[in-house]
Amino acid sequence: MSDTPKSLFAKRFRGYFPVVVDVETAGFNAATDALLEIAATTLDMDEETGVLSLKETFHYHVNPFEGANLEPAALEFTGIDPTNPLRGAVDEEVALKAIFKAIRKQMKAAGCQRAIMVAHNAAFDLGFVNAATERASIKRSPFHPFVTFDTATLSGLALGQTVLAKAAVAANLGFDNREAHSALYDTEKTAELFCYIVNRWQELGGWPLPEVEADESDGVASKENEPTGEDK
Repeated sequence: MSDTPKSLFAKRFRGYFPVVVDVETAGFNAATDALLEIAATTLDMDEETGVLSLKETFHYHVNPFEGANLEPAALEFTGIDPTNPLRGAVDEEVALKAIFKAIRKQMKAAGCQRAIMVAHNAAFDLGFVNAATERASIKRSPFHPFVTFDTATLSGLALGQTVLAKAAVAANLGFDNREAHSALYDTEKTAELFCYIVNRWQELGGWPLPEVEADESDGVASKENEPTGEDK
């Protein structure tokens, strides 16, 4: 086992590497409705202060997969025209492989073992990413298959708001409704919100936790568990 000390990033989230994601879709059913846009923002942590910040954003317009359903109401809501050649869209496989490659590189550099999706109402975004990953026959996603950090829940706790725009305003981050429902804009606003909540919790003294020695006689494992599919 390596004696290299863990980074603050790896310690903060139990070896997980949070990546903020937003998707724009042509409906609510991940199995049948098209994924039309995806963005992912990676994060950085200052090794001296533990302050979390945005690092890099990856953004792709996506071609509907063959046979995908395109709900007119969803297209009207997002304002996306899947047939517009100026979108510069790529296939799901191209977008996901590029994002996954970047995530793995940064995850390794941070000393983390697995990525965890951060999203607003995260089950929705993870469902579409998992479905697209399966359609593209990508064998390994860097993301945990079901564990997420949901900023809707975190915002409800920290700010008393569950809507992204209202939570961002409550955190004095601002929100431009004209830019909403763009994966790029929503992802970066969600990332700002997540960083705000994590950093604010630290400012208030909630992190780091007081040192508590593990007592194996009390059934507490002395070795930190790795993030695996066993998390429930």
